[in-house]
Amino acid sequence: MAGEASAAAKEVAQNGPKLPQKRYFRQRAHVNIFNDMPLEYPVRPSEQDWSKLYPAYFRPIEEAGEVQQSEVADDAKRPMSPSGTTEQAPQAKRGPGASSAGELSPDQLAKVEFADIGCGYGGLLVALSPLYPSTLMVGMEIRSKVVDYLQRRVVALRGFQSDLLKRKEAGESIEWVDIRSKLKQEIEDLSKPLDPNTEELHDNGETERLVPGHYENIAAMRINCQKYLPNFFSKGQLSKIFVLFADPHFKRRKHKARIISATMLAEYAYVMRVGGIFYMITDVKDLYDWNVKHLDAFPLFERISEEELESDPAVPCVVNSTEEGKKVARNKGNKYLACYRRIEDPAKQN
Repeated sequence: MAGEASAAAKEVAQNGPKLPQKRYFRQRAHVNIFNDMPLEYPVRPSEQDWSKLYPAYFRPIEEAGEVQQSEVADDAKRPMSPSGTTEQAPQAKRGPGASSAGELSPDQLAKVEFADIGCGYGGLLVALSPLYPSTLMVGMEIRSKVVDYLQRRVVALRGFQSDLLKRKEAGESIEWVDIRSKLKQEIEDLSKPLDPNTEELHDNGETERLVPGHYENIAAMRINCQKYLPNFFSKGQLSKIFVLFADPHFKRRKHKARIISATMLAEYAYVMRVGGIFYMITDVKDLYDWNVKHLDAFPLFERISEEELESDPAVPCVVNSTEEGKKVARNKGNKYLACYRRIEDPAKQN
């Protein structure tokens, strides 16, 4: 699927950015996760080549060994923030604290930190991208057509942002969007649908105004998370995991396919760092009760209070930004949200 992302990037380079039309990428929601599928996955996380998904942050693996002593890109090549100060530019294989000599330690390498499991058409990723412009986040989806759509969408948004940056450098007045304050102002009541302007922002992303990060920090891949999640992420790598409006698998014999179970929670706990947050929301009360039951019983997660969630900028996006979330709001349905923090193993504390 990374190859399709590269093909979409080439298409944008030749013909200019164009957002894909969702109606050409529809696919039935139910996929048998137990079937064998021709999926690409690394043997271990260190062998995953992220360069095709995040070209602004990673050089291809075959080149990585040649750039460890390379110079840091000069400030003139970095995008400018609305305040006029230089943003921290994406650095291939670099993170905060890299020494001037170019020596890199493992904790300084750029890493994916947010994972949206069952990301669908990517509404959450597009909403979160400007809120956390320096954080890499990936959408993980099993349906091939949906992944193809989202990869094309991300490449197109990057293309629009690149064109806007070029126009700004040429002297044209291009507006920046302060996404954080915009969302804080416009999303006050999470039980109501978004207003048309905000919903359009979540649907399409910004194509006429600059946003922090320029959507370089989001990507999508096709993966069966219930089989291969630890192949992509090392222990304690992720700081946020999102499971939003997952397939409820109503029949009892299908419950083993639910994305939240004792087995899957063990894998989520493995790839999450202590203090990381697990977000879960659904419109199905039975599924909510199932999820909460398993999360409450799991010793490495503790529930976060509603009062604490009020100050979390990701929560409005979790509730409102996905296609399913907006559909539930339009139909005046209920949304059941629960968030849990990854805690230290109690056995180690005794």
